[in-house]
Amino acid sequence: MARISGVDLPKKKRIEYGLTYIYGIGLHTSRKILDATGVDYNTRVFELTDAQAALIRNEIQANFMVEGDLRKKVTLDIKALMDLGSYRGLRHRRGLPCRGQKTKTNARTRKGKRKTVGAA
Repeated sequence: MARISGVDLPKKKRIEYGLTYIYGIGLHTSRKILDATGVDYNTRVFELTDAQAALIRNEIQANFMVEGDLRKKVTLDIKALMDLGSYRGLRHRRGLPCRGQKTKTNARTRKGKRKTVGAA
């Protein structure tokens, strides 16, 4: 089993998709990493040699921010927006959508469960 950036990658998946289980690495980034290290996309995670896993690990550490560091950066960026008092920061503070979606009928994920008003 390959453990990269503190994440156990699923054994039977192709490495191209297995790397996407790491927070901060999508399919495009995964392919860039594999191109840089020379590992074939079709290799299964359990077929990786220790040398290949080490190459991938080193490439990620050298060139990408992933997992804990990235989560911390995103949290601090959102906190900075809220401290500035920008529009996006106010929307974060109120728990409403930040990217222009309408909120009259939708936005239940951000707003939470309905609170009935005026039921007599």
